[in-house]
Amino acid sequence: MTEIELKFQVPAARRAAVTRAVATRSAQRVQLRAQYYDSADRCLAQAQMALRVRKEGRRWVQTLKGAGDGMWQRLEHEVVLAVPAGTVPAADPALHDGTPAGDALRRVLGEAQLVPTYGTEVRRTRRLLRAPGCQVELAFDEGALTAGDRRWPLCELEFELKGGDAAALVALAARWVQRFGLTLDVRTKAERGARLARGVRLGEPVKARAPMLPENVGGADALRAMVSACLVQVLGNASEIAHEAQTTPEHLHQLRVGLRRLRTVLRELGELSPQTDPSWLDALSQLFARFGAARDRDALEQTLLPALRKAGVPDLELPPMADDADAQQALCEVATTRLWLTLLAFAAGTEAGDAPAEPRVRQHLARLYRQVGRGATRFESLDDSLRHRLRRRVKRLRYLSELAAPLYPRKAARAFLKRMGPAQETLGVFNDLCVARSLFAAPAREDGQAMFALGWLARERDIAIQRCMLALADLRRAKGFWRTRRSK
Repeated sequence: MTEIELKFQVPAARRAAVTRAVATRSAQRVQLRAQYYDSADRCLAQAQMALRVRKEGRRWVQTLKGAGDGMWQRLEHEVVLAVPAGTVPAADPALHDGTPAGDALRRVLGEAQLVPTYGTEVRRTRRLLRAPGCQVELAFDEGALTAGDRRWPLCELEFELKGGDAAALVALAARWVQRFGLTLDVRTKAERGARLARGVRLGEPVKARAPMLPENVGGADALRAMVSACLVQVLGNASEIAHEAQTTPEHLHQLRVGLRRLRTVLRELGELSPQTDPSWLDALSQLFARFGAARDRDALEQTLLPALRKAGVPDLELPPMADDADAQQALCEVATTRLWLTLLAFAAGTEAGDAPAEPRVRQHLARLYRQVGRGATRFESLDDSLRHRLRRRVKRLRYLSELAAPLYPRKAARAFLKRMGPAQETLGVFNDLCVARSLFAAPAREDGQAMFALGWLARERDIAIQRCMLALADLRRAKGFWRTRRSK
């Protein structure tokens, strides 16, 4: 079967209220103690699979969970075990043979032996809730992940769809989010447990992935698949930033890339579905803007500042930047979580009688490419504001090309994207130089080091302009892959 589940972290100040809301007369309370298994080289974790044996009150259950979609769906197969009193069963992969999840387990595991790696100790309060369009099991879990002497506290509320449709599940969850300030977390217990076993808390930044776009896919279905692919990147990084005390600049960078990709596809192709809402773009743009200063600071500290110090000002520091929003706070706001849920519901939907996506995608790609070409031919004479607009268009062209590439021959798409990379990179360097110049302009009136920095930045800016012109000229010579057709 396929499990559809939304999981939320519960703020400490609202845990008592959530407990009261879940623990109604019909609720059940049960102690859960689970042991998770993997090979010595963690092949299941690397394949995003999980195999556990769990004691649920008095019964034992073995559960296999396959690789999911990175958000809220994954394969699951569960077997109730007959266990003699006083014994603790070990995991048996054969119990899942003949199922899609079990077949995947055999392929991943091969001849490797299973060993216990981590566990959970949880007090679960659960109840069945009926709402318009769905039947949902609520499960409020308090306890910990365990691995040797390491512990990772757990306090989360799960909404598992037992009947009905996913959109109704989202609508129900959104009401609880509004009431209790819950924050969405797409990281599974198994994912975090595997980290705990390795002695780490933070996952790797989640990078972009291509959508699955079958031959002659309809416009609305293609749009939903692209939105879903973007959400995997956005929610994977947002979950880390929202729920961990410290992350890396790369997590924020990848979150911003995911948001840009999501905004691009909604802006360029939102017309492919009448169920899109223009307010989504406004909300995403406002959220994106709140992370801008933090990303600018990170970029300058990692690249330009070391180069300036090497050039002759070893004690140089960045001038104060505009106050930037606390990324964690922004991602934990109710409005942000509700936005994620709205987009998840859209991505999970379907529409009938939809015309093929490719002709309309081709039109948008060709239009963007023409706009970039016009700006590229005049780049040297443009002012910095128009160069910045061109940079944004280049990014949109690249992101839409990456998302639409599965509709076209792989070789042609890859060749085009190979030329896009240098254009975006050089324009990014130019933008960083412009940001740095604006920062050092005021201090340079009184500070000799800042004055030196301005001179160095002016020289680098002239060099960057020439590099941008070369990269853009190369991009103009690229053949648009959308002019070809994917072979059958």
